[in-house]
Amino acid sequence: MKVQLKVNGRASEVDVAPNTLLVTAIREHLKLTGTHVGCDTAQCGACTVLVNGRAVKSCNTLAVQHPGAEITTIEGLAAADGTMHPMQAAFKECHGLQCGFCTPGMVMSAVDLCKRHPNASEQQIREQLEGNLCRCTGYQNIVRAVQTGMAETAKA
Repeated sequence: MKVQLKVNGRASEVDVAPNTLLVTAIREHLKLTGTHVGCDTAQCGACTVLVNGRAVKSCNTLAVQHPGAEITTIEGLAAADGTMHPMQAAFKECHGLQCGFCTPGMVMSAVDLCKRHPNASEQQIREQLEGNLCRCTGYQNIVRAVQTGMAETAKA
């Protein structure tokens, strides 16, 4: 099946089997490998992308379920000149990553969180990120990064 998508601002058409996961279409068909495959069961959040502005675990949805959707991957957050999105910059500044495997999904979830809850408390941030697992950081720096990214996004 041919599926029309707008990925990171560019019109794309992928020819996929009806059972192709969105993460597979993104990684294998579009060659955007920043979206990671972790658990394949929607438990870890490493595959999180924005679909029409909302965080979605792309290992838990089929590509054909999103005809015409606007999809943003971690590669699509930065400006055309390479300037990082405020949330990406905050993760770097606040050391909100170690091995980096969970980072793309964590950043994408944080971007959605900031849109929906621009004044989220620390507790709300922790609750909203429960679906994203990190095995390295202990989350304190991730929460601080989200708080910093939220403040910088509000300024922009």
